Parts: sequence; structure tokens; C-alpha cells
Amino acid sequence: MKLLQICSFSVLAMSLAACHPNPATPAAASAPGAETVASVNGTTISRGLFNIYLTEAARAQNKDAATFTQQQKEELLDNLVKFELVVQQAEKKDLAKDPQNADLIELSRMNALQEAFTDNFVKENAPTDAELHKEYDAQVALMPHTEYHVEHILVTNPDTATAIIASLNKGAKFEDEAKKSSIDPSKNQGGDLGWMTPERSIAKPFGDALVTLKPGEYTHVPVKTDYGWHIIKVMEVRPVTPPPFDRARDQLRQIVLGKKLKAYVDDLLAKAQIDKKI
Repeated sequence: MKLLQICSFSVLAMSLAACHPNPATPAAASAPGAETVASVNGTTISRGLFNIYLTEAARAQNKDAATFTQQQKEELLDNLVKFELVVQQAEKKDLAKDPQNADLIELSRMNALQEAFTDNFVKENAPTDAELHKEYDAQVALMPHTEYHVEHILVTNPDTATAIIASLNKGAKFEDEAKKSSIDPSKNQGGDLGWMTPERSIAKPFGDALVTLKPGEYTHVPVKTDYGWHIIKVMEVRPVTPPPFDRARDQLRQIVLGKKLKAYVDDLLAKAQIDKKI
């Protein structure tokens, strides 16, 4: 089951946020009573801001913020202090008033609010079991029903493929011909491609050929794709078994949430007054 991206309507902003800890928002003065972790020329850095910085740094490194050592936290705080110092210099030069810089800051603000809205939406629209089971049934209905254990031989022209088929017809072993003549890396395994479905095969003509073959049979006419000319052999056929509902629950939850969020945004678009000029 393909996992839908919940925030598909904000790919650019999400991509920007995922690349590195977001430096576009300066360390603003803490709210009265908020715990601070540093003060830079009178401007305080709050514990909350530092925790966000830790989280983003951990995300950039593909790790959990809880695994940071004390030394690593101190180094990150030093980075944030340096960051604040540079921001203060930028403010002295009124760089935020530059149109391009202002647009970047606005994009950062939009991204932060979009993420906050998405988190809130997820909390307020948790899928019910009935919705998850309905989505499970829909996904299962879309799944292919049969998969094939496939071997193939790939060559660059039809004459070579026809000659190989003639050899196979005379009793040559498919695996030997694959190792000798195929240009595909699978030649090292005798042309074995493993299990696949027609829908997820190399190409549509390849998948169309699969369904015509029974176990042990191979194509007697070369099959052309963008990769070249194939001789295809089906080793085994088996029914596709869908994953149990409980194992698919997390993916189903994200699919349902993705659909709900898309519907919500589509409704906003339908009601909005939009004037585009590019």
C-alpha cells in the first residue's frame, strides 16, 4: 500500500524545513517567566526555542534528540548563540527590509504555521476504526491478486532473442542462456528477477506477457520494452496475500488522514477568491 504524504499541499515548505534546522526565525526575547538557556547582548534564548532547535538538529541527522549527549547539547547551544549574534548584526543592517530576505522570512513563517496547522488537524481528525477498515477494504481491492516468480533474458536486438528462443526450444537451459547472453545484471542469478506482479513489472509489455504464461513456460516471441528484447519465463505463480489489518493500521491511518487533509484544502480552494498572476 502506497503511503500518502499528509502534507502534500506544501512540498516546497516541508522540503525546506527538512533540510536543516530552520534559521530563518531569530531568537526572539522570551515571554515573561519563560525559562532561558542563554542571553546574547540582552536578548534571551528560551528553553522552548532551544528544544525546537535540538529537535530540528536531530531530524537533520536522522536521530532522536533524546540521544544527544550533554557535550553535544552544549555545542548546539553554542551554535545557536552564534546564530543569534549573526541575526543581531543582520537586524542592525536592516537586512530584513530587503524584499528577498523579507520573502524568505515570510516563507519560513508560512512553513511554521502550516506545520502547526497540520499537527492540529491530525489531532482533531483522528480516524475511527470504521474509517480504517473501510480504507483497508479499498486498498485490498486495488491490490493485484496474483504474483509471479520470473526469470528473463535481456538482449539488444530481436534476432539475438529469436536465436536464444530457438536454443531453448532445442533443450538449452534457461539459466545457462541467461548467464551467457543476457545484458541484465540478473544474468548472475540465471536471469532470476524474484517475485513480481504484472502491474509492478519492468514495463507494461513485460507484465502483459506474464499473465499469458503458466509455471515452467517462457515466451516464444521476444517481448520488446524500452530496455531491449526479453525472453520471459514464469517459474511459479501464487496468490497475493494482503497484510493483516493490524499490521497495516499505521499506514491506513496516514492514508485516511492524507485524504481528509486533501479534502479540507480542496474545500478551502473551492471557496477562496484567488487571483493568480505569473
